[in-house]
Amino acid sequence: MSDRREFLKLTGAVGASTLLAPFTLSKNVLAAAVTTSVLNPKQVSQFVEILKNPLDPDFIFNPVVPNGSRYSINISEFTQKLGLSSASGKPLTTTLWGYGTDTQLGTFPGRTFEVQQGQAITVTYINKLVDVNNKPLPNRMPVDTTLDWANPGSVGGITPVPAVAHLHGGDSEYLSDGLPDAWSTPFENDNQTLTAQQGRLFSKPYTYENRQEAGTLWYHDHALGITRTNVYMGLAGFYILRDHNENILRESNVLPQHPYEVPLVIQDRMFNADGSLYYPSTSPGLPNPTHLPEFFGEIALVNGKVWPKLNVEPRKYRLRLLNGSDSRVYDMRFEYFMAGKTVIPGKGVQLPILVIGNELGLLDSPATPSLDSPVAGVRTGTSNMLPIAPGERYDVVVDFSAVPNGARVVITNFARAPYPDAKRPSNKLLDRIMAFDVVLPLSKTPNASVTLGTYLRPVHGPLPAKDTTGIPVRRIMLFEGTDTLGRLQTMIGPVDQDPVTLQQGTLVFKDPITERPVAGTQEIWEYYNTTVDAHPIHMHLVDFRVLERQTYTATVAPKVNTDGSIGGVMYTSTIVKTGTAIPVNAWESGKKDTVISFPGEVVRVLVSFNRKGEYVYHCHILSHEDHEMMRPYQVI
Repeated sequence: MSDRREFLKLTGAVGASTLLAPFTLSKNVLAAAVTTSVLNPKQVSQFVEILKNPLDPDFIFNPVVPNGSRYSINISEFTQKLGLSSASGKPLTTTLWGYGTDTQLGTFPGRTFEVQQGQAITVTYINKLVDVNNKPLPNRMPVDTTLDWANPGSVGGITPVPAVAHLHGGDSEYLSDGLPDAWSTPFENDNQTLTAQQGRLFSKPYTYENRQEAGTLWYHDHALGITRTNVYMGLAGFYILRDHNENILRESNVLPQHPYEVPLVIQDRMFNADGSLYYPSTSPGLPNPTHLPEFFGEIALVNGKVWPKLNVEPRKYRLRLLNGSDSRVYDMRFEYFMAGKTVIPGKGVQLPILVIGNELGLLDSPATPSLDSPVAGVRTGTSNMLPIAPGERYDVVVDFSAVPNGARVVITNFARAPYPDAKRPSNKLLDRIMAFDVVLPLSKTPNASVTLGTYLRPVHGPLPAKDTTGIPVRRIMLFEGTDTLGRLQTMIGPVDQDPVTLQQGTLVFKDPITERPVAGTQEIWEYYNTTVDAHPIHMHLVDFRVLERQTYTATVAPKVNTDGSIGGVMYTSTIVKTGTAIPVNAWESGKKDTVISFPGEVVRVLVSFNRKGEYVYHCHILSHEDHEMMRPYQVI
């Protein structure tokens, strides 16, 4: 089906430094994946729908009791208008899943948690994916039951729907993390007195201690083996954590605040002609439905609207960027085009991007991003272009002050899919994401003062120095092999043999734990990417600091995994780091929980483990984590 798949049949040892052509579906597979019922993305209007601000007061979750700390969140089904229309121009509605409360209807994306550091909250998530007669709903998206998944009652993937909410970026006790094995199916009443089916780590309520620094967290479904489809149905939302340091910056007008602070969750989707979600799941010679290696949608959504726009003033705006897509990486620019001019990405006037923070905290001072795409050690250095992979968040400030009145600023996208070295999307519509129309009069609120030299940590003090002296190193390999049906299977596992289990190389999720860091310590984790794709690696519980990236060579031999799939083992004696280690970019040097691992490179991160418990690390391409690119680890 592809050069990559033929390669992964592994008849012998392979050199990890030999990068092959990116994986692409064959024409037959693409034909099977696209039917006549799929909505033509070219008929979807761009820059018409008005963007919703997730920090608007009416979009913030309310606690059960006013000013209280207890939340009860329902997971339910509803319909919502996303900005789609039929070929005849009739507005369409879409059936979605989302988060809400008894007094706040479910939304896509889910409503926002806005909380303060040091103020713990408890959250009970109630799976209400039931119909009007309180009977469990079926899965609306195709479920591949050949995967290792949260299979309640072994019913074949139709009904009921297992779900679990994970607070991505949260420093939480493991039973409050929302791990893949913590799912449950719907209970039969609100009091949850009747037994639902549950995963082995199910727990309620969750306690979010909020003891960490301010950051852009998000919550999303994480049920084993169906994370990609549950999130595709709409199960994701923002969790904005504030602290005294950030509050001072906002109140002194160093940083913009609402309405000039706008979180943006960027997702790609496909739809049927009736407005319902479409998810490709067929391939010749494979079970129907089947898991596919990646998903790349044809329509951009931001905050639940297709190619939306936001009317803005000529001032600085703080934009909290979240890539909530399944597989797509975005290389983003902000470009303006005069009124009436055609939007051609790359032909507009670029606006500077100030990165003020990463996922889990503010930088010492703002930094300008550049596209340093390490493909076999070659870097481009395109300034004012910000790469953001699935699961990553970047806190940025963009200044519209110099944009002529009436002009349109567009977030343009130059990334290839699969990233970083494949062909661009064939319809080329995903080269633009959303627009900002500079049409509002300037209000009396002073413009924020943040600039490149602004110090952003007056309370916290500078980020700790990345002292790696005496820190133990743990090595992890990323690999793409094949499962027992001959499909591409993405995997992860230890480079070095685990002294306890004697396991080495690629492992599947259910294999014994091989990583056991000690609470209160730090480790350097090195991720060796043997694949042709970039993978965003996310670690639960922790924040980490990216140290550097470097090319390497190694020999990888085939391995038969415990599930019968073909994985690999890296011969440790053959690992040679080549070229010059490239230090982390300033704009990704803060506290992170997700990092891009590029093909043919090792990326090194300094990880702090602050509490005991079972957690997971995985690729945040959702289609990859659902197909074995995820492993548990135990902090002891």
